[in-house]
Order: sequence, then C-alpha cells, then structure tokens
Amino acid sequence: MGYDLHVTRKEFWADDEGPVISLDEWLAYRAKDPDIIPDCENPGPEYALFVAHSQHWPIWWDESGEICTKNPDARVIAKLVQIAESLGAKVVGDDDEIYGLDPMDPTRSNPR
Repeated sequence: MGYDLHVTRKEFWADDEGPVISLDEWLAYRAKDPDIIPDCENPGPEYALFVAHSQHWPIWWDESGEICTKNPDARVIAKLVQIAESLGAKVVGDDDEIYGLDPMDPTRSNPR
C-alpha cells in the first residue's frame, strides 16, 4: 500500500481550513527551480516532474492548497523538504508524521 506526502502550511494536512499554498506560489517556485519541470504527460499548471530523480518523479499542486506526491523515496522526500522550506511550509505524511525536522537527515520523520 502506498502513502502520500504533503507540503502544507496547515496544522494538520487533512484540515479543510487553514493557510494554503496558492497555485501562483507553486508556479513561482517551479520557475526558479531547474529540477522541477512541467509534466507533459499531465498537462496543466499544477503538474510537474522532479527531473533530478532518475525516474522523473511526479509532484503536483492540489486544489486543497498543498503540493503532493505518492510513494516517495529518500531523494524525493529531501526535495519536498527543500520546497517546503522555500514556501514556509512543512512536509507531512498521511499519518501526520513530519519530515525535515532533523537537519542531518531530512528524510527521517518524527511522529506527532
């Protein structure tokens, strides 16, 4: 079974209310990060690929105001932590575990 990771500003990623990452913020971030490019397989401004990954990993903005991916490996998690830091957000897993709290290993999660 897979799991999702969310770059979010909300206290809990599944909350309906709370601060969001706008599509414009996501597009501005993408424009300055050469490792993130549009996903031609999924047209639309919200979809992108992490091209510094050997598999060109999909990352997307969700209308809930979060940036998401599925089943990430350590390299993708580290990239999400970098994105979150740039956007004043955090990386949270499906079970509300938080990634990026350990500067020596951003891929390690700490349960809430």
